[in-house]
Amino acid sequence: MSHRRISKGKAVLAGAGAVGVAAAAILLPNANASQSGTDDGAGGGAGQNPRTVSAASAPELVARLSSQLGDDYAGAYYDAAKKQVVVNVADSGGSGGNESAERVRASGAVARNVRNSMGELRSATGTLTRDATIPGTAWAVDPRTNQVLVTADTTVTGERWDTLESTVRSLGDGVARIQKSAGEFKPFLEGGDAIFGGGARCSLGFNVTAQDGTPGFLTAGHCGVAAEQWSEAQNGAPVGTVQAATFPGDGDFALLTYDDPATDAPSEVDLGNGQTLPIGQAGEAAVGLDVIRMGSTTGLADGSVTGLNATVNYAEGSVSGLIQTNVCAEPGDSGGPLFTADGTAIGLTSGGSGDCTSGGETFFQPVTTALAAVGAEIGAGGAGTGTGDAGSGTGTGNDGVEVGRDH
Repeated sequence: MSHRRISKGKAVLAGAGAVGVAAAAILLPNANASQSGTDDGAGGGAGQNPRTVSAASAPELVARLSSQLGDDYAGAYYDAAKKQVVVNVADSGGSGGNESAERVRASGAVARNVRNSMGELRSATGTLTRDATIPGTAWAVDPRTNQVLVTADTTVTGERWDTLESTVRSLGDGVARIQKSAGEFKPFLEGGDAIFGGGARCSLGFNVTAQDGTPGFLTAGHCGVAAEQWSEAQNGAPVGTVQAATFPGDGDFALLTYDDPATDAPSEVDLGNGQTLPIGQAGEAAVGLDVIRMGSTTGLADGSVTGLNATVNYAEGSVSGLIQTNVCAEPGDSGGPLFTADGTAIGLTSGGSGDCTSGGETFFQPVTTALAAVGAEIGAGGAGTGTGDAGSGTGTGNDGVEVGRDH
């Protein structure tokens, strides 16, 4: 298990384009479209031009602006093609919106006037949670269209479909939209490197240092509740024991510590073919961020983040606070790492629909949230949960593939 033992043939990833993956259709056909009549031209104010921002530093800029803009903030996303941050400013009809737009431009981001405020969109997701928590559904705010994107899988039919449709309609015109998934939402339980426990198979996510200084690793919470001890071979001797697991509810993550405290647990991801990518830090996701996933069933796959703070309603229960992407995954990939080409840990594979032939939607547990909850640090410690600029860690610093590319 090369997540655990240092590989002799260590190599860094030469960019997301170097990842050979199966084609997967993006099921968000409107993800790159500006809301009609709301784009301010993306040129900034007079004498102010949008600045180039790395994918790794984009979440920090977004967090700062969201705090400064208050009620005028209506979401943001990262334009990987232009390497710019686009910030939505709610059109309140007063001068406050104009002042907020100027503040966005002064920060070097692109200001974009939109109709729906973040408060209205969050209220919409609250209504969905109250009235439409139906197994086989999921929703997340889509800042590119300034709407809540609601997805229904193939099991949502008849009265359940009618309930979902009427709830979305009750939110008002232009607040939310429904799309159908070609598959069924489920945790990818079977699931870098394969780990086995209680007859189930999952993937190891990231090596970490536990709060007491012992080596361990993160994986999916639905793996952690399936078995207490896990091995690196089917029916093999246990190598790790679950210390904490959350699923369903406010996340899908588990911390395991290695049974042998002398285990050498390097902070790296197995890329296959004897290659590994060093993981230097944990970072936040941003809509539009190009990401790569590794799983023990399908290997490497790449795509981009399409939503944050997503809620998915599995048959086993609802899970909130997830990252939504168009990266393909299949049973056996659960718990596997989501990361960037510059070696930043982003998430852990939770579940979704579809496969790596037809595509689909996949959800990930944010690594920063999991680390904070269990009190662990990436790798040997010291990296913490902060974000850094692309290129500041090990790896190539490549910002990834172009937004809108099919994966």
